This record gives sequence, structure tokens and C-alpha cells, in this order.
Amino acid sequence: MRASRLLSLLLLLQNRGRMSAAQLAGELGVTARTVYRDVEALAAAGVPIYAEQGPTGGYQLMDGYRTRLTGMTSDEAESLFLTGMPQPAAELGLGAQVAAAELKLMAALPTPYRDASMRIRQRFHLDTRGWYREPDAVPHLLAVAEALWQDQTIEVRYRRWAPRPGEVTRRLHPLGLVLKAGVWYLIAARRGQPRTYRVSAIVDLRPLPETVTRPEDFDLAAFWASHVDRYERAETDEVAVVRLTPSGVTALPDVLGPKAARLALRTLTPADPDGWRNATIPMENVAHTAATLLRLGPNVQALAPTQLVTHLTDAIQTMARLYPA
Repeated sequence: MRASRLLSLLLLLQNRGRMSAAQLAGELGVTARTVYRDVEALAAAGVPIYAEQGPTGGYQLMDGYRTRLTGMTSDEAESLFLTGMPQPAAELGLGAQVAAAELKLMAALPTPYRDASMRIRQRFHLDTRGWYREPDAVPHLLAVAEALWQDQTIEVRYRRWAPRPGEVTRRLHPLGLVLKAGVWYLIAARRGQPRTYRVSAIVDLRPLPETVTRPEDFDLAAFWASHVDRYERAETDEVAVVRLTPSGVTALPDVLGPKAARLALRTLTPADPDGWRNATIPMENVAHTAATLLRLGPNVQALAPTQLVTHLTDAIQTMARLYPA
């Protein structure tokens, strides 16, 4: 453990230049006293490290010194694909490995490339979450990932919403994990067919001793692309007809999302004398569509189906009673 920390300290100084004891302690998750001892150990081992006093002082390596001790562990190498996503890496229990792998990659790069890498990191950041959303609670994510890595069968108690809401028990062979808009999905085989499960909906999980051979022809990225396409096309099977003001038409992309708005805008009818235009929009279900349309306020009127009109009428009348004139 200490050897790994000494190497991390050395690579931090090599990659970033002068750093104070407090900065090093924060990066390594130790106390400043531990940093002092580690610096002494490195100096005793012949590493040309020295300290400068003063407000802007700190530890740094002698100019021109570079270590070649950059060999990665297997865990660090496996975590490389998550280097741009610290939160997902932490959720998978790989935060420390990602940080160590990044340090070693930076140390191995020639100086011009290392400087370019730092410039990119300072200027670009990937945030996979949606606005106003907390990440799903995924207490069983680590267990799912372990079973996935070991090709191990699991038994899960799963909270589903369709076709009938309730909890069900399933025996699954994990095939992959996907992070989509801040939500983790498990792709797992059940009865020989790959299916999709939201990890946050797993209520309980039990690993089973049975291991299963992973299908050689299964392509996770291709399966997911096909699944997303089927899901989004399925949403258009049910539609609603609405009237929109010019402001309502303009607001459609923000309210429906870009893809659904494109479908709706293709169906726009010519404007009537008051400027209203009819459109057909994808409808996931009555409650969801009603909540979406309410965001448009007086700039939309639902015309069909009857269930949607009734739902909106009841909701608006209830709201009106809360705000009497």
C-alpha cells in the first residue's frame, strides 16, 4: 500500500510540478505528516526531490528528472475506459484505480502531449446527468458488476412497472452494463434472450454458483443501439393530436425533446386565422403526456385521444380550485 502511495506521490510531482504538502495530502487521502515521511523515504531512495519554503513553496523534483516506474496494474488498465467519467467510476468502485491509471498515463506521455492533455482536461468536462436530477440509488451495482465480470448467474428480485406493476424474481446471466443519461442499465440473458433491466429497480440480489459461457456473437454496443431505436420507435405507436399557438410550436423541442419534436413538427397543419396549428405528437402514456403538455400552459389544447382530454380537463379544473379568482 505504501509503495503504491510513494509512486503516486512521485508521479504527481512529475506531472504537475511543485505541490505543497497540503495539496499532496489531499490528492493522496493522507495527512500532511504522512506526506513528510513519504518525501523523506523518496529522498533516502535517491529521488532528487527538494522543498522550497515560503507562501508559494512546496515539493518538486529536480529539473529533467523523470521516473519510468509507470507499469499499470490489471485493475488500473481495466478502469481506463472510465477515465473521463469519475462519478460512474466511483459507483463501480474503481475511483482509486482510475486516478492511479491517469497519473501513470500522464507520466508516460512526452511533455508536449502531457501539456496538451492537461489543457483538454482543464477545458472540457463530461457530465452524464440530466438537469435537476440526482443519480439513481444503485446499491446492487457492485454486485452486478462482479457477476458480470465473472460470468456468474444471479437471482434478482426486481421492481417492474409493466405489464403489471409489482416485484418479480428472475434468474439472469449478466451480459453488460450501460450508463444512459445518468441511469445504469443491466443487459442480461433470460431464457437465452438478452433483456434490459434498470439497476436501481433491483430490490435484492443473490449470486448463484452457476457460471454461464458468454455468447461469442453478443455485441453490447450493437444491442444497446438496437434497443434504444426500438424503444423510441415504440413511443410513436400511440399519438396525441394537439393545437398549438406559435409560441407553443417554438417551445416543442424544449418540452418534448429534439427527436419527438422533429416528429411532431413534420405533422404541422397550416395556421388558422388565429395562428393556431394542429400537430400529432408521440404519446408514451396519458399521464406522462398530460404532464408534458401542462408545461406549455395556454399555448396548447389537446384534441385527442379522449382519455388525454379528460385527464387534462380534470387536472386543470383541480388546479383552478386551488387558485380561486
